[in-house]
Amino acid sequence: MSNQLENKVVIVTGASKGIGAGIAKVVVNYASSKDGADTVVAEITKQGGFATAIQADIAKKEDVQRLFKETVQTFGKLDSLINNAGIYEFAPLDGFTEDSYRRVFDINVLC
Repeated sequence: MSNQLENKVVIVTGASKGIGAGIAKVVVNYASSKDGADTVVAEITKQGGFATAIQADIAKKEDVQRLFKETVQTFGKLDSLINNAGIYEFAPLDGFTEDSYRRVFDINVLC
């Protein structure tokens, strides 16, 4: 079986934990969990891979643009994006605001 990702640069959003941490190959994106991202990078490096962590909130257009720019600056290219980031909010129904709903929807569906 050939390695289809060999020599490819891939961004994995939301890769500091969960599913993203299991599939990250090169660019480990995180919004707020720097320690988690650094742990994923260390694990990839320990296994002979090369990875870097880049902070970016994918709900913010400027952060996404910076994420892509830093990736290309670091690796010279960007081949693929795995949009894995997602959020959730636990709150009583009467405490779940329209802004909360829009943030969850925007990140989980639109980003």
